[in-house]
Amino acid sequence: FQSQDERFAFIAEWYDPSASLFRRYELLYYPKDSSIEMYDVKNRRTFLRRTKYESLHVEDLYVGSKVTVFSRHLTIVDYGNLYTSRKLGSRKERTLALIKPAGMRKIGELLDIIINSGLTITKAKMMLLSRKEAADFYADHRAKPYYHELLQFIMSGPILAMELLGDDAVSKWRAIVGPANPTTTESDTLDSISESFGHCGLRDAAHGPDSVASAAKELELFFPSSGGRGPVSSAKFTNCTCCIIKPHAVNEGLAGKIVKAILKEGFEISALQMFNLERPNVEEFYEIYKGVVPEYLEMVSELCSGPCIAMEIRQFDPSKVFRDFCGPSDPALARHLRPGTLRAVFGKDKIQNAVHCTDLPEDGLLEVR
Repeated sequence: FQSQDERFAFIAEWYDPSASLFRRYELLYYPKDSSIEMYDVKNRRTFLRRTKYESLHVEDLYVGSKVTVFSRHLTIVDYGNLYTSRKLGSRKERTLALIKPAGMRKIGELLDIIINSGLTITKAKMMLLSRKEAADFYADHRAKPYYHELLQFIMSGPILAMELLGDDAVSKWRAIVGPANPTTTESDTLDSISESFGHCGLRDAAHGPDSVASAAKELELFFPSSGGRGPVSSAKFTNCTCCIIKPHAVNEGLAGKIVKAILKEGFEISALQMFNLERPNVEEFYEIYKGVVPEYLEMVSELCSGPCIAMEIRQFDPSKVFRDFCGPSDPALARHLRPGTLRAVFGKDKIQNAVHCTDLPEDGLLEVR
């Protein structure tokens, strides 16, 4: 039963780039009509009058989440009152999902599994580990006879590290990964990742920490909270072009399917990273379209409306051009002329057309950088 005008209150922070400081707001959310209201805490005045805002849902609102309101990225830092904290203070946890070299051929399927499990990917980056980083990660195994083999394996190619968020995320992801030695014939592990994609024993496809404490420790290695860089990106910066899965497609859970389609077509994804872009950065990125494409402003708004996933795509066969595989920028046209292309399959309209790709071959490297 929802009371007539139930409302939830949160304290949210927004980084104001022009003043280089964080501004605090009280964010009120009314589930009855999906409307929001914002107050400037410091200046004690209304910042945003109560407005219907369809793209925000109650499940997006919890401490630690990042939400986008009219292309401002807000971080929710606290509950605004006891009622909200009691109603919504949840079992939300963060955990690390690590796709190891053995699982990288199947990252499309693995992303799909994560998305379908109801966990949210809040950070993602394809990385190469140095020997020191690999040793830090496997510190607990130092005394084991297979320690050096573990290091060799995890350094043998790119890995994909992700921060996952959700109710009981640690145990949920652990269950999806399955046992390290999938020789057990218990029925409940039959559809685990170890069973489906893994190689036995040390060369498994994925990893998940076993407790909230180790999840926090391991996330710190890959995504340092101090703002440090963490392990280097796997980007190669040669023969490359840029592809961005737009926020609407990430939001609709299409990332895994798009990645799968790209790999199936024979392209290599040599780097991948999730970003939340601020408007000035997007304007700079899309500068070549300014005054050329009538939808320029809407394109900018879409790209900074939530998390996007940027990828470095490499192509070795010059006749297979990635831009052709993306298709015409208008999905309706793409469906008519080139039905198998990414935009024909996953796009909705000219703004929400699923992916951005580099238009001019000579801009590939620039956009990837």
